[in-house]
Amino acid sequence: MSLPDTALRLRQLRAMVLARVLDERMLALYSAALLNGNVFTGKGQEAFSAAAGVHLRPGDVFAPCIRDQAGRVAFGEKPVDVARTYLAKPTGPMRGRDANVHRGRIVDGILPMISHLGAMLAVAAGVLMARKVRGELVGADTCVAAVAIGDGGTSAGAVHEALNVVSIEQLPFVLLVANNQLSYSTFNDRTYGCAHLVDRAQAYGIRGVAVDGTDPRDCLAVVGDAIWRARSGEGPQMVVASLLRLGGHGSHDDASYVPAEMKARYRDCLEVVAEQALADGVCSPVELDQIWDECRQQVQAAVEEARSEPEADPGREDWSARSVSDLTRFLPVHPEAR
Repeated sequence: MSLPDTALRLRQLRAMVLARVLDERMLALYSAALLNGNVFTGKGQEAFSAAAGVHLRPGDVFAPCIRDQAGRVAFGEKPVDVARTYLAKPTGPMRGRDANVHRGRIVDGILPMISHLGAMLAVAAGVLMARKVRGELVGADTCVAAVAIGDGGTSAGAVHEALNVVSIEQLPFVLLVANNQLSYSTFNDRTYGCAHLVDRAQAYGIRGVAVDGTDPRDCLAVVGDAIWRARSGEGPQMVVASLLRLGGHGSHDDASYVPAEMKARYRDCLEVVAEQALADGVCSPVELDQIWDECRQQVQAAVEEARSEPEADPGREDWSARSVSDLTRFLPVHPEAR
């Protein structure tokens, strides 16, 4: 497995920084009572999430979880759409009907998240099955579906059912498990009994690999290898990253239940990526500062644009779930099935 090239590492770095800036800005808007709903940040998980987004490409499917802002922007989500959704603007991808992480853009392969953790595995598997039935999952360079979930979510029954299907069908499916040590406020020792979550891969007959989720360089290499294997016909893959959620479950939670000794074991991946980028010559100190400045400006412009747009008007809203044209672009229907 070769080391990631400089271009990929720069994309990962920029996605990580942009995600952190977006999360912090949404928290600021929440604190100012300008948002409805809650804010769930990916602080501490950006390296693993972004590693997936930069390796995905048009035609792939990404089902992010609540802490995958980095993967979202790396796969093409626009900051203005993030702001529009949090501010419940009808110009956003969810047309003002949701106010936090349940956003997506189906035509671009980003699936809107279902709150019941574990449910998205079956949705992504269903997309792949539809493409398989149509004969589209052929050749040595097919599309893939990447699904993100946390350690707690892996205990949902829907996860086991979906993994059984993708294993039997040998679908190009990659499960990205961010083991952030906490299922809300429940620690790993009360969540699963195996030595490591990656041990479960063998039970399903799929390949599993572990990675240090605080090491951006390793995340990029390991996740990229898993996506390449799935794309090349080696079947489903599972990647489990060990890291720590560097904050509460959401903006309502101060995470005071996390012991200091646990916090001391895990570094902030934003600090690590900066050290690695500078040490390896990926960018200079000046260029790193420029990336932060550009991301802050980008987020500021996105929020200003979204706030300037009109509010949703229920009396004028088109209440159809999705347009037929959008759905058929994503999952084309054969003429005989119309």
